[in-house]
Amino acid sequence: MKQYIINFDLPALVKGGASAVKGIGQKTVGTVRSIREEIATDIAAVRQRDPAARSDLEILLLYSGVHAILAYRVAHKLYLSKHYFAARAISQWARHKTGIEIHPGATIGKGLFIDHGMGVVIGETTEIGDNCTLYQGVTLGGTGKDVGKRHPTLGNNVLVGAGAKVLGPFVIADNSKIAANAVVLEEVPENSTAVGIPAKVVRRHGRKVDDLDQVHIPDPVAQEIKRLEDRMDALCGKASSPKAEN
Repeated sequence: MKQYIINFDLPALVKGGASAVKGIGQKTVGTVRSIREEIATDIAAVRQRDPAARSDLEILLLYSGVHAILAYRVAHKLYLSKHYFAARAISQWARHKTGIEIHPGATIGKGLFIDHGMGVVIGETTEIGDNCTLYQGVTLGGTGKDVGKRHPTLGNNVLVGAGAKVLGPFVIADNSKIAANAVVLEEVPENSTAVGIPAKVVRRHGRKVDDLDQVHIPDPVAQEIKRLEDRMDALCGKASSPKAEN
């Protein structure tokens, strides 16, 4: 049996790794300087929508959602410049630090607020408009059946509740809300609220989509039991009649 011996120069590998890390660091610093305005807008969005936020410094240093978005802004710039390895390295570092996974290929507008954030996943072809809000456990993902554009598109001012899953390459239009733990598999029109599994639109433009009284809706089980009782009463009546006794 032949034996294969792989020779490698350990000092050269270490030196190469150090150079790669240094290169990523230099690219990151330069990119951060170019996105100062976007970072300021993201911090302002938190101040506006989170009543617990007390100062810009607190938000910048202590909010994991802001950290994840900041890392994404840097990674996305590198991704667009075709520095794919550096972009993924930053996004994976942010995932381990914050529990929020944002693919550097995603397109995210200004003013995104990720509240709490643990478990949030945003896929590669996701598009998010301006001033959107995501809560913990949200997935903007694919179904595994699509190629190319695989992930959802969120319009402006969209809110996605905790634990909701939006799966597939369709649009959640402007000013819409997705309820907590909903599973959205199809397009949601603008100014709408969607709830349930699978999610259905229950309100649009502030009005109920279905006027059915959900409290006093007829109970089909009770109705069937009543029909059986009536039939049993009729049969018992026949059995106890004088003709039946003869």
